[in-house]
Amino acid sequence: MLENRARISFITHGCRLNQAETELLRQQCERRGYRTVPFGEPTDVAVVHTCTVTREAEAKCRQSIRKVIRNHPQAFVAVIGCYSETGAAAIAAIEGVDLIIGNQAKMRVLDYVGEGKNKQPRVIHGRIDSHDFSLSFVGEVATERRVHLKIQDGCDFRCAFCIIPLARGRARSRRFDNVMAEAERLVANGAQELVLTGVNIGTFQSQSHDFLTLIDALDGLPGLRRIRISSIEPTTVPVRLFERMRDPSHALLPYLHLPLQAGTDKILRFMHRRYSLREYLDFIETAHRDVPDLCLGTDIMVGHPGETEADFEASCQVFLDYPFAYCHVFPYSERPGAASARRCDEQRVPVQECRQRSAHLRRLSAKKRYDYYERFLGRTMEVLFEQQQPDGKVAGYTPNFIRVRYQSDQNLTNRRVAMQLERIQGDGVEGTLVVLPSTLT
Repeated sequence: MLENRARISFITHGCRLNQAETELLRQQCERRGYRTVPFGEPTDVAVVHTCTVTREAEAKCRQSIRKVIRNHPQAFVAVIGCYSETGAAAIAAIEGVDLIIGNQAKMRVLDYVGEGKNKQPRVIHGRIDSHDFSLSFVGEVATERRVHLKIQDGCDFRCAFCIIPLARGRARSRRFDNVMAEAERLVANGAQELVLTGVNIGTFQSQSHDFLTLIDALDGLPGLRRIRISSIEPTTVPVRLFERMRDPSHALLPYLHLPLQAGTDKILRFMHRRYSLREYLDFIETAHRDVPDLCLGTDIMVGHPGETEADFEASCQVFLDYPFAYCHVFPYSERPGAASARRCDEQRVPVQECRQRSAHLRRLSAKKRYDYYERFLGRTMEVLFEQQQPDGKVAGYTPNFIRVRYQSDQNLTNRRVAMQLERIQGDGVEGTLVVLPSTLT
């Protein structure tokens, strides 16, 4: 093991779940005597936390690995996470990698870090456990006011385009008491907003607690102001969440990100999604009706094998006609081992066509986000400011996920303030601080 106070750096690719796990790893490293330094600075150990959701994501991971080896040839290089699980051979072919760890053992990466460079990378793979799990955390570490809280891992849904079940295993939940213990420590150290993360978080079920009762338990924590749900499968959302979202005394925020993926039943069937288009649309109409100011986001995949121009236009029309505030656009990426790969030879959408469709849908999303923001101009809303930007402005979010920037002589980082939203600027809104001392916390 490297001597105490050795430097360690992390770079994280992919989802919020990866980010939450990296933060837990960082805390473990600090507890065991390492000193965390920003990625790119001189370091003794470099950890690359990888993603395998698309070929482009894998390529970015390889670029990061090569960059750290090129810039820090003496550093011990550990590659962990989903791409380590599915693409260990490709990673091992990169000269200078010392350690490759799949998802089962990655939270114990420090147990495998050596004192010198290896001639060949050590590969640590193991069968991914399907039981409920606990995570170790350090409660004394100072936190930001908006923190990702991992509550679940893995997925049993087996969508045709996805290999995450292969990379992360079966659906399993974090033990309820372990979730609550970390949440209590985070709030005690100043966290005001917890973002619940996982692969398929709506399937949470632990120690007689389901997703709804977990949210109510978190709401009972003194000092916790906000609970935000990250991306969640539409078939797993209990309708009773809506009454919590519209209750001003409840910490649950009026925000849902519900992946649609396609706007026709034909493509939804090809994708092995668990709902019809009509079922999905009925559900979001109910949510929009029942939750005032709801911000509703979605994912749409472009170019899935078998998608015609008419199918794509139908997806665009659904997105335009229904109350979405934005969409994340994902060009289809062939994944070895995914069921959709069998359709690729006969029903592949040309790459250039897929790029054009993606660009068009992103333009539609930018317009809808602008229209959503415009609805709230002139309103006074609470903003939780998070970070100071290079231009001197502080940035944060309203409860319904409007990004707000403000130029201030005061240090408003990690403060909740009342802001009047005045104008749209770039990808956010600028406004004026409302002089209400009681709102400054």
